[in-house]
Amino acid sequence: MEALRKASGVPGMSVVIVEDGKTVLARGYGVRKLGGTVKVDADTIFPTGSTGKAFTVAALATLVDAGRISWDDKVTDRLPGFQMYDPWVTREMTIRDLLVHRSGLGLGEGDLMFVPRSSLSRAETVRRIRFLKPATSFRSGYAYDNVLYAVAGQLIEAVTGQTWEDYTREHVLRPAGMQHSTTDSPARFAATDRAFPHARTDGPIRGAGTQATLDERDELGRNAAPAGGMAISANDFGRWIEVQLAHGALPNGKRLFSEAAHDEMWKPAVLQPVSPRSAALKPTEPMFETYALGWDVKDYHGAKIVSHGGAVLGFQSVVALLPEKNVGFAVEINSEDGEILLGLTYELLDHYLGLPANNWPEKFAAYKKDRLAGAAKVLDAPAAQPAKVGPSLPAERYAGSYVDPWYGRIAVGAKGGALTIDFTSTPRMSGRLEHWQYDTFVTRFDDKAIEPAYVTFGLDADGHVDRVTMKPVNPVVDFSWDYQDLHFALEGPAR
Repeated sequence: MEALRKASGVPGMSVVIVEDGKTVLARGYGVRKLGGTVKVDADTIFPTGSTGKAFTVAALATLVDAGRISWDDKVTDRLPGFQMYDPWVTREMTIRDLLVHRSGLGLGEGDLMFVPRSSLSRAETVRRIRFLKPATSFRSGYAYDNVLYAVAGQLIEAVTGQTWEDYTREHVLRPAGMQHSTTDSPARFAATDRAFPHARTDGPIRGAGTQATLDERDELGRNAAPAGGMAISANDFGRWIEVQLAHGALPNGKRLFSEAAHDEMWKPAVLQPVSPRSAALKPTEPMFETYALGWDVKDYHGAKIVSHGGAVLGFQSVVALLPEKNVGFAVEINSEDGEILLGLTYELLDHYLGLPANNWPEKFAAYKKDRLAGAAKVLDAPAAQPAKVGPSLPAERYAGSYVDPWYGRIAVGAKGGALTIDFTSTPRMSGRLEHWQYDTFVTRFDDKAIEPAYVTFGLDADGHVDRVTMKPVNPVVDFSWDYQDLHFALEGPAR
């Protein structure tokens, strides 16, 4: 594991393995911060992204067990005022629907309300969901989202009177024996034994440059913390895995959640489309893949795998359970080099299933290299080069305030013939607009860790700007940079 960490350039990593109800390995590798000397240990906490969805589900399970809610309660019965774009979907949406990615929203739709960070409250974020237009019909298919887990967190607060952070800490983490893990930013930043975020942001596209430390204040917005706002250590992940493999039973003879709740958590609810794998990775392609309550459930060489990955800016993680072998493990890294997570996941699965070694870390590293090279080639292709046409108007004619119903406001400024842009709901998401072609500009954010976007101004019949649309520059960008879902209208005055 240490050799793989060094080869991948990951600054720090932690690994935990549970066999037959006992943690047999919990260890840190590398350093908490690039250039530092303080080592990662088994109690170092890492932000773990969407692996936290299962904790939100567990918090809801304690309320189900207490008879305060049921999985199929209508959301509006427990969270008055909640609305989706369609009134019928609003009326029919259940708590279960919030958790299984079948709402009709598009992939990652609305994530820019908390990516890369946000000034919005959770309640305001939930209110704005009513403006997200559906991409498909309700319950007709699978599309991963995060914003509805924010709704689940707000529902917990409505039912209990406690914030998601407090309730999850008091009713899930501490009873499970997870003493170092955190649900909120103050506790995370107060912990001295914490990992720092890193990413490769200086290359032509994210992931292709040199590893650098990010500003840890630039965490994802806390408004969406129920979708993935926890920080967990290897030792604490071991305790979580022990509880999961024991179907909710605790070592002291009590239960975190009931056997019935456990059955619901792992019961497939929605089929996921299976993405074709490259020839080298074909053996990892499942026959089927589903989503349950906060967990992916799929097959691997005939074995049932219950797992989930997670990613926030500068960190990635994975937790995987192999129930028939009574085995589970988690891997956390303080960078965005996900190939080591995938490689170790399949190395460990093969080990416990008695399959031949397949050198998965090397194969996933090669896949990432090819993917980034392909994306760079797309950006360098002649067809991707800008036409030397435009802009249609002088800079001051583009300046103004523009509003999108769910995101909020952007402010476009003009000074000395140059344009600037400020995403006002997102602290420090501002910078220059550089002309690309026609009436399209490209963002040059002051924060280089923010993914750039093409910004296109639309003109009305009189040649006045009246709308703005966007799309990501990076062809392999993470889906949470959902610029394409934004549709801004002129608020004033740009005439």
